[in-house]
Amino acid sequence: MIPDASLRVVARVRAKTEHVAQVREILSALVEPTRRESGCLSYELLQNSSDPADFVFVEKWASAATEHTHFATPHVSVALQRLVGLLAAEPEICRYKVLK
Repeated sequence: MIPDASLRVVARVRAKTEHVAQVREILSALVEPTRRESGCLSYELLQNSSDPADFVFVEKWASAATEHTHFATPHVSVALQRLVGLLAAEPEICRYKVLK
């Protein structure tokens, strides 16, 4: 069996309570352009049902290199600039490899 070289990413973003709607708009705007990126196999944005300030991206990339390239795209750069001052904490990005 050929090992799965794809990368899974779980990225958690916590909005300040008073900025939930604005953060949701900014994060939502990332979904479609990211899904069109070369190497993006899956990209979902989730919002916690019991804590609306808690957002999570669940991502699948063809490789670590394609995920790395994602951060250099204009849509990510713009989103990161727009998020300044709106988040309760720095985003937490965890990268995983598939074992089985």
